[in-house]
Amino acid sequence: MNTSVKTAKVYDEIIDFIAAGTTPQSVIDFRLSETAQERLEDLIYGAKNNELTKEDKQELDRFLTLEHIMTLAKAKAHKLLLTNAGTKQNA
Repeated sequence: MNTSVKTAKVYDEIIDFIAAGTTPQSVIDFRLSETAQERLEDLIYGAKNNELTKEDKQELDRFLTLEHIMTLAKAKAHKLLLTNAGTKQNA
């Protein structure tokens, strides 16, 4: 497990993205940075090997909750774009 100093939580990027405002397309296109992906991989590795601290476990749990919300938001964004495309074709 990577022991580098953590300055941001893996879920901070999702929170920053939401706070900045979104469009349906930007929700669909959202991806974690490589740095956040690496942190997430470290957390998952630690969880599989029972090596997480209490704080790391909380970070992973919070990320998983937000990741679930983002998955639902992406599905809704796809639906909104399809609905909007259908509305434009019917106009």
